[in-house]
Amino acid sequence: MNNVSVNFNMVTTALELPGYKIVKSFGLVRGITVRSRSIFGTIGASLETLVGGNITLFEEMCEKTREEALELMMQHATQHGANAVIAMRYDANELMQGVTEVLAYGTAVQVVPVTA
Repeated sequence: MNNVSVNFNMVTTALELPGYKIVKSFGLVRGITVRSRSIFGTIGASLETLVGGNITLFEEMCEKTREEALELMMQHATQHGANAVIAMRYDANELMQGVTEVLAYGTAVQVVPVTA
């Protein structure tokens, strides 16, 4: 294992990181998590749909799932020796009724600050 790690501020959806120069690419990295809705969460969310508006139970589950996938992707990048991830994206698929996969992926790179 190396001492390099990827921080949240070193992850971008862009193809470059402003203020940094890419000196090495490690290729694709990913983090995947699979979640299912509990029967209680589904019932609670169904009740929230009756009054309309934001369905907070599903929103919280989605946010937690995305955050976990992102952290796993950052760990994968760190294992490769990267200190940044560019072109980061999310993808989600329903594997079966009530079971969703969330994938965070991007290109792991090593960057250095640009000197003036």
